[in-house]
Amino acid sequence: MRQETKCIEAGYQPKNGESRMIPIVQSTTFKYDTSEDMGKLFDLEAEGYFYTRLQNPTNDMVAAKLAALEGGSAAMLTSSGQAANFFAVFNIAQAGDHIIASTSIYGGTFNLFNVTMRRMGIDFTFVNPDCTNEELEAAFKPNTKAVFGETIANPALIVFDIERFADVAHKHGVPLIVDNTFATPINCRPFEWGADIVTHSTTKYLDGHDATVGGAIIDSGKFDWMAHKEKFPGLCTPDESYHGITYVEKFGNEKAFITKATAQLMRDLGSIPSPMNSYLLNLGIESLAVRIQRHCENAQKVAEFLESNPAVSYVTYPGLKNDRYYELAQKYLPNGSCGVISFGVKGGRKGAEEFMKHLKLAIIATHVADAHTCVLHPASSTHRQMTDEELLAGGVNPDMIRFSVGIENVEDIIEDLSQALEKSQL
Repeated sequence: MRQETKCIEAGYQPKNGESRMIPIVQSTTFKYDTSEDMGKLFDLEAEGYFYTRLQNPTNDMVAAKLAALEGGSAAMLTSSGQAANFFAVFNIAQAGDHIIASTSIYGGTFNLFNVTMRRMGIDFTFVNPDCTNEELEAAFKPNTKAVFGETIANPALIVFDIERFADVAHKHGVPLIVDNTFATPINCRPFEWGADIVTHSTTKYLDGHDATVGGAIIDSGKFDWMAHKEKFPGLCTPDESYHGITYVEKFGNEKAFITKATAQLMRDLGSIPSPMNSYLLNLGIESLAVRIQRHCENAQKVAEFLESNPAVSYVTYPGLKNDRYYELAQKYLPNGSCGVISFGVKGGRKGAEEFMKHLKLAIIATHVADAHTCVLHPASSTHRQMTDEELLAGGVNPDMIRFSVGIENVEDIIEDLSQALEKSQL
């Protein structure tokens, strides 16, 4: 099936007389006839459900759809994108280990890595996504366990060179983890360029309607954990909390990563989405291919308008031919990048704040990447915890406006921008 069809059909195929839509299994608990039957589930000897904190049929159906869309072997849903990124890293790293991450990642993810996970004893080195191969090589340490980046950085809109980073990561025997939230699997499938694990904040384009917070992790199933078993003991040596199971031996490369994340991390930390949220997420995914095309078409027109407006000091959008990431976008995102644009208003931070006061259609919101046009000043909101130096290193200017173009009529969006920009300069 092609991507548009997978959005509708993947993950759940009803049998004769069954519900056409995925069923909402709104239950915490599942009944079994004997203790032996349930015991097999606890020993990971049989497939099934016994408690929604670990797995739930509704959640698994939607996860299977995302695995199909990304071209992965297994997937799991989490309660948020932050939980997905935390689980993806923590599943293979522990105190004393080291991770390499791009400087140009979402501010919340940067804080998760640079503050919270450092407190857990995991070290991070942040590298410029435009660094040379020599600079990237120099960031590796004997205890490095993964490399992390975003397909399209939020909000810097830097296009990540997936293939190059994957090649270097694999040279050092570690996986590349890519957050594919902004591109979505409609515009980019990182596994095709060498990435090993993909994460999403499903709250954004996948849901698309401000309805549900959620996240997802998808495994390519292609990374050979046993070839580097000294680096990944959690996957390649017996887990005493599950009667000595070795995940890679039991489930193979295709399912070991997601099974461990479910059996250990979801069991102990419980960041599971509610089945109702997963049902709503599925409704969003069904229209994803149609919506993302409209987002990109609108954003391209808005970016071209902003580029020609005298009140705008700069525009960052990978679809513009003079954008520094245009060539990379043509490689990884030939059908469109996303609906988010970053730009500066003449007058600096004060000009940006004045511009936002006069918007009428676009709403000021912390959210991004949904059907409504939204606007945000990252330096005073999502990236507020970062210093000016950290902001600049991440490609976020203090005067940057993050403008998320919705699927309204593009002429209405441009008219709103035009009047607000004009008033910002008075």
